[in-house]
Amino acid sequence: MALLEVQGLTKKFGGLVAVKNLDFCLNEKEILGLIGSNGSGKTTVLNLIMGFLKPDEGIIRFDGENITGLKSYQINKKGIAMTFQLIRLFNNLSTIQNIMVARAEHYGSKLHKDEELIEILKQIGLWQVRDHPAKQLSLLDKKRLQLAMALVTKPKLLLLDELAAGLNPKEIVEIMDLIFGLRDEGKTFLIVEHVMKFITSVSDRIIVLHYGEKIAEGTPREVSKNQKVIEAYLGKTYAT
Repeated sequence: MALLEVQGLTKKFGGLVAVKNLDFCLNEKEILGLIGSNGSGKTTVLNLIMGFLKPDEGIIRFDGENITGLKSYQINKKGIAMTFQLIRLFNNLSTIQNIMVARAEHYGSKLHKDEELIEILKQIGLWQVRDHPAKQLSLLDKKRLQLAMALVTKPKLLLLDELAAGLNPKEIVEIMDLIFGLRDEGKTFLIVEHVMKFITSVSDRIIVLHYGEKIAEGTPREVSKNQKVIEAYLGKTYAT
């Protein structure tokens, strides 16, 4: 059974159809990429799944349960977490304090440091900067911190929005290795991304959106050879 099932998902903003009749499924421990040009509906799909937006039509099932229309905090408690293109951190708090706050908000618990936080800091590569204010972190470490704040809620599914944006090739490889390591531990990923080298290297499958509609789905190789995708998104030079 698929971990995530999306059926007939549609979202309109006034006269604009941002997502139109979208169907897809995501299996456990799979990495699914979601690509498309600006305005194709990628981030809207993540926001619909996470409960920040309500669909006009369609059903979203997670782990066999209909979660359509639930609020974001309810969906987070079901086992889905999200990172954002515009990084959301408590800039004046330290790295470890940011993670503590994320956990306290999720579980309704007091702020405290324990072995779980230490393990996450080391796993994500933030141990050396654990006491640094978030505003002083590098872009890579800010992205790592946002991921750590999601992981502390113990999700089964992670929605990643433009995690590789702004990173250099070496940093992108580090993020890829981190994702592969988390997948090996049982995490599942739905990733929105513009950095093609990253998304084609990290994904098991890719879905391509064009003006809110799915125009292709398959392995990275299959998608890169798809004529509709080349014409609508990748461009002719990509195929040469």
